[in-house]
Amino acid sequence: MLCGGRSVANPAKQQRHLAVHCAKMTSPAFWVEVRALAGRSVMPLLRSFFIGLSRNRGMRRFSENSTLGARLSSRFVAGMEIEDALRVAASVNRQGISVTLDSLGESVTTDAEAHRAAEIYHRLLDEIAARKLDAHISVKLTQMGLEIAPELAYTVVESLARHAAAIGSFVRIDMEDSSLTGATLEIVRRLHAQAESQSAVGIVIQAYLYRSQDDIEQLMGEGIRVRLCKGAYKEPASVAFPRKADVDANYLRLSYRLLESGIFHGLATHDEKMIAAIREYARQHGIAPSRYEFQMLYGVRRDLQRDLVRAGYNVRVYVPFGREWYPYFMRRLAERPANVLFLARNFFRS
Repeated sequence: MLCGGRSVANPAKQQRHLAVHCAKMTSPAFWVEVRALAGRSVMPLLRSFFIGLSRNRGMRRFSENSTLGARLSSRFVAGMEIEDALRVAASVNRQGISVTLDSLGESVTTDAEAHRAAEIYHRLLDEIAARKLDAHISVKLTQMGLEIAPELAYTVVESLARHAAAIGSFVRIDMEDSSLTGATLEIVRRLHAQAESQSAVGIVIQAYLYRSQDDIEQLMGEGIRVRLCKGAYKEPASVAFPRKADVDANYLRLSYRLLESGIFHGLATHDEKMIAAIREYARQHGIAPSRYEFQMLYGVRRDLQRDLVRAGYNVRVYVPFGREWYPYFMRRLAERPANVLFLARNFFRS
């Protein structure tokens, strides 16, 4: 494992080394320093730091196989097995909140791995129908073989879309880094053009990409449902807005456009100011809460999720599960480094 620039090979040393950092993270002095740094606009550096960690193979191997790693991940990950995810989905549904289930994993290297990943989703769809859950599924195309062959990914996901349509569910095709945006859009458009799956497939669009305005216009023209998020990958300034203020402004601009489309879209944010602005725009333009939904992540702003439901808004929570949780977990910290403080307070002190 690489930690602090040093290689730590011995498992016992890994645990001690991590424990030292954990103890530091629970000290008041450490978080006074973090808040001071935040005031000096180092959040972009923290974001880059956590995205870098998401790609650290040594840290990933250690984290996904350690008790401490599993304990940390449990705030944002429903569990390791399908049954864990289904249990959480049922619990969330009882609160009047819809669910999207995601079997964590990405970048398979063989056809067999792609088909095994798809089989998990077929099992999820069967259980969604059997248990009458208010749930959809979300898939990454690299997990379905996109980087092996685009046609493999298309074939695998087409089967999932047909299955979802047959039970009245839905497949959300997740968006990955910008090198895959074009290929992802092409596959979603092909799936949506098929009568058997047209009602059961949608896509994710990332507000930090310059191209997203044009992509949304084309998708709306084809009647394709969009989940709008800000974006959680490290992208160069040549393709994405580097400043948070610009990403936020584009997110609202795209949200308003989606609201006007008359198509049911999902607006993914935990930012109360963004949510308030969207609610006000919809109110001013006579757009009923039933015509869109807010989407949030499992373990993040549960209070806000409940408040929105009580106010009469549709809310959907993204519930990930599986043993390959580490990249997802680190991207959540990259999106909102303040989550580190939350984790430190609630886990390392318990």
